[in-house]
Amino acid sequence: MTTLAWVAVAIGLLLALAWYLSYSAARLDRLHAKVEGALSALDAHIVRRAEATLELANSGALDPATALLLVGAASGSLERVNEHTFAADPLEGQHFAGREGVESELTEVVHAALPPEVVAQIEEAGGTGAAALERLRAAGLRVQLARRFHNDAVKEVQRVRAKPVVRIFRLAGHATLPQTVEFDDALPSR
Repeated sequence: MTTLAWVAVAIGLLLALAWYLSYSAARLDRLHAKVEGALSALDAHIVRRAEATLELANSGALDPATALLLVGAASGSLERVNEHTFAADPLEGQHFAGREGVESELTEVVHAALPPEVVAQIEEAGGTGAAALERLRAAGLRVQLARRFHNDAVKEVQRVRAKPVVRIFRLAGHATLPQTVEFDDALPSR
């Protein structure tokens, strides 16, 4: 082969490498955006779950002591969401800000306040209590789904960022590595 042919092959290989690196960087950027969107959705569903808990506590279907426990746990969850929303720079890496403990505590309080016999009484009585309980279940299911979706997106980002090409060429830039969110989000029993 002539020198001109070798130069053409080298330019072709460099163009192919540049295209691959550009494609990989764009894909990684889309995955990071997906994680940020999933975390925002999880935040929204957590707020809805806390609001549904407050609604159940204020429905009159529970005794005052149980309602007070639910209000305290739900209020704690809402306060942590507000702290995270106003304190964190939205352009800084997305994170759950250590709220796993508060959300697990809300789940524990809901389970303690709503054993199967209490759930059965609320459902039999019907009215606003039963509607609030159903909204709490629906919100809890959405939290579970949003957390799973977020964690799947995070695992995909972590998998792509572990590739040697991404590390060698620093395609992730200075973006922080997202972390999965783990907390107890089990639904109240029927």
